[in-house]
Amino acid sequence: MDYTSINQIKLADFTYDLPDERIAKFPLSQRDQSKLQVYQKGKITHTQFYHIADFLPENSFLVFNNTKVIPARIHFQKATGATIQIFLLHPVAPTPVINLAMEVSTQCVWECMIGNRKRWKKGDILTQTIQVNQQAVAVSASLVDNEHENHVQLSWQAINTNDEIRFVDLIQALGEIPLPPYLNRDTQASDYETYQTIYSQKKGAVAAPTAGLHFTESVLATLAAKGIQQEFLTLHVGAGTFQPIKVENIVEHRMHNEQIVFSRKNIENLLQNIGHVIPVGTTSMRALESLYWYGVKLIQAKEDIPFFIEKLFPYQHDSMELPTLEASLLSILDNMNQKNLEEITGETEIFIFPSYQLRVCKGIITNYHQPESTLILLIAALIGEDWRKVYQEAMNNDYRFLSYGDSSLLLP
Repeated sequence: MDYTSINQIKLADFTYDLPDERIAKFPLSQRDQSKLQVYQKGKITHTQFYHIADFLPENSFLVFNNTKVIPARIHFQKATGATIQIFLLHPVAPTPVINLAMEVSTQCVWECMIGNRKRWKKGDILTQTIQVNQQAVAVSASLVDNEHENHVQLSWQAINTNDEIRFVDLIQALGEIPLPPYLNRDTQASDYETYQTIYSQKKGAVAAPTAGLHFTESVLATLAAKGIQQEFLTLHVGAGTFQPIKVENIVEHRMHNEQIVFSRKNIENLLQNIGHVIPVGTTSMRALESLYWYGVKLIQAKEDIPFFIEKLFPYQHDSMELPTLEASLLSILDNMNQKNLEEITGETEIFIFPSYQLRVCKGIITNYHQPESTLILLIAALIGEDWRKVYQEAMNNDYRFLSYGDSSLLLP
């Protein structure tokens, strides 16, 4: 691919005016009552989300992200009165695999964002006592070393028993659900339910896959009754999803990486539904497209390699020479068979922007995203310049924007 054309993509071409009053600060009382804009080959229809089954193409194969948001924001108070905020990003030790990191007991190390960092000196141990499952638990936090200034070691132990406390239970009692910064408000008790999809299962995200927030049991039942299949993968959404692009040349943006998990069943079902895959949300799309490129890597390497997709890897290949989606998925299954694996875990920092050719996805269900964001670029990669038309239609029809806002179904 010609890198000259990629470098000509300018951030200023992907902005729009988003007044603060158009940002939905709270969700609707009923999830599926949100507005739905349907874009299909240039034609736009306005409806309500609970009608979405009426607009999905026949044989659509919906892919949901079943990650669950953890209470990733933790506060400690020093003896001086200063408050230190620790925002969990990625596990480091004893395992970087999020699903396993949730199960550790006694001690772990996470890469974190640290608020009031200048007040926390090397050697200072922060402590507090909390109740976990009706047990008193002593918790401490310390900085690991000078080389990794944002690596925090958390240690914990039940005070009056020898019971082991899992990390997932510890943070449930210790932490706070982190809301997107643009909501500009404190987390409320209701957010612990409303900022999770009803099908969330795999704990480890620090932000919700918000396109899924509109789905209710009723909507899922309607989809099933119409023969629309539903599949669930896992991408643990990271805080980087909110990271603004601060460079005019978008290629220079430091793209966040996120952990993804696919089961054998996921891949087998994708093989049976090539040409009909519609992801629910940008996180599902990033995961699915990354899966294709992992298969490409396996075919090219002709050996077992780590599942990691660099941000510009897709742009380094001539499309004419690339394997089909079927060949890519079969190579992954073959690799799993050789290693007797039922699931694979990988990392992706894939950056989807205009000039990217979608390999797996035929559309998307998604909310409305921030101006000059990586997610706007992803939408532009899918529907081209019509992204402006879609967003202007949303503005003109009083749609609510961002995480707790309204929805769209985009079918190019």
